[in-house]
Amino acid sequence: MARNVLESSLMGAGFSIIFQILCRILTFGINAYIVRNVGREVLGIMNVRLLLLESTLLFLSREAINRAALSANSQQREKCSWAQLINQMWLTVPICAALCAPCLYIWLYWLSAVDAPYSAQYEFACYAVALSCVLELIAESTVFVAQVFCFVKLKIVLNTLHILVRSAIFLWIVTGDRSAAITAFAIAQLASAMTIVLGQYGFFMFYINRFNDFKLRQQQARKNKAAQALSSWQRSLFEHMDDFPFTKLTQLLPGVLSCTGGEALFNRELQTLTLSFVKQGVLKQILTEGEKYVMSVSPVLSFGEQATYDVVNNLGSMAARFIFRPIEDSAYFYFTQTIARDTRLNKQPPERVRQASSVLNNLLLGVSSIGLLAFTFGQSYSHTLLLLYGGEDFVAGGLPQRLLQWHCLAIYLLSVNGISEGYMFATNTSRDIDKYNYLMAIFSISFLILSYILTGIFGPVGFIFANCINMLGRILYSTRYIRHQYQPLGLNPLQGLWPGKLFGGTLLLAGLACYWYRDAVFGTHMGIGLGTGILCLIAWALAHRDLMLLGWKYGRRIKIE
Repeated sequence: MARNVLESSLMGAGFSIIFQILCRILTFGINAYIVRNVGREVLGIMNVRLLLLESTLLFLSREAINRAALSANSQQREKCSWAQLINQMWLTVPICAALCAPCLYIWLYWLSAVDAPYSAQYEFACYAVALSCVLELIAESTVFVAQVFCFVKLKIVLNTLHILVRSAIFLWIVTGDRSAAITAFAIAQLASAMTIVLGQYGFFMFYINRFNDFKLRQQQARKNKAAQALSSWQRSLFEHMDDFPFTKLTQLLPGVLSCTGGEALFNRELQTLTLSFVKQGVLKQILTEGEKYVMSVSPVLSFGEQATYDVVNNLGSMAARFIFRPIEDSAYFYFTQTIARDTRLNKQPPERVRQASSVLNNLLLGVSSIGLLAFTFGQSYSHTLLLLYGGEDFVAGGLPQRLLQWHCLAIYLLSVNGISEGYMFATNTSRDIDKYNYLMAIFSISFLILSYILTGIFGPVGFIFANCINMLGRILYSTRYIRHQYQPLGLNPLQGLWPGKLFGGTLLLAGLACYWYRDAVFGTHMGIGLGTGILCLIAWALAHRDLMLLGWKYGRRIKIE
């Protein structure tokens, strides 16, 4: 397999960032429309309660299986066949179906009830969201194959189509009847899930047929001792795909691709690794969505206040969704393909280890710099952003502004934690993962307790305080693991956490200037922010010329290909 994993990871991160920005702009526009025209309570039901149900079902059903399968495919190819991997991925469907029953019972009968005008719509939406999750996981085996064989553009196109279909159907129904917003949300979820399934299987039906024709023409060309001319689209789809194991679409279904040598349907080592990730995944889900679980279980906030917190949290998390998450996904994939879990670094190929250290250093430098920019400018421009988004009524009282200002600190911690913890998960052994699960349990319990206590003291801002304390503890643990792993080799990828004197000093001066002019007229206020922001970017580029040149080099190569 000659596919360049690093270039594929970089290209995947780049395309993900661009397309997610465009699609999230549409999502934020819809949320703004709901806040201004439908009501915050409806937004709270959809964006907190119903999306939490979707997140819970999908994460618990596929996260552990997907991560374990990626690791097994990269590091245990001789022990785990493609038939076993496909069978493993199809376990997500019955797992999700089994989880639907207890989750629906909790969402419908245990959590705080919605108001009577929305109860019927809410019940229908819960069932629709659960069904959409099961439907989406029917395509999980194709999603996994696309990820392994670096079909980056397919993932981006289908994710974009998924969001566009969901948004278009929702707006079409709501503009006709604003009182049916929750029902519109449910129908849109089902339609978008079907889009993913049809898109994935439609692509692989096309690809497998064309690839079979391509291999047949290659065989004929070799018999005739003639070179086969390839068009640009054929090179992009079929080059370096000699290890592609599928010859018909049905082989992506469970039990169809035959196991060789009397293999079992499922791989025992893969199951063990999956169980380790299951324990970790449950805890990580609590940490990721903990504040929503607290809001849903106890009546700390009304649905309207939950919507306010959710809007601010989404605005504050734009960097995480647009930039950090695609980078983390691509980085995790890269590290799983580069560093072996069960072998010490000094016994692995030195060139791979040095490259992984350099990539980790540059990733930490890039995301931490973005986090520092968000923290610096967020203190002075939170009110302006929220005013433009929700209007005067939304920012009245000052709570949204305080939430977003403190959230900017969480953005910095989130940026560092995502990369450092992702590297640790990608290179840990099963035993190390099990050990960390106990620590994650402590983090999860302490986070829930801190959320409840700090919310009672500071209000909704307490959720952010608890999240910051939790992430700081996880960062300390993962960076300690990285330092101990690379120290014997004389490498220190954690140097990327230090942005440099030039960039740090420019950030400090920019923050003071923006804060000084925070009450100026709108034009002056925005002009100061734009000017100082450009100066900060120039300072960063001057301080890290080598990284700029490296990015330019890979950017040109991706553009050419």
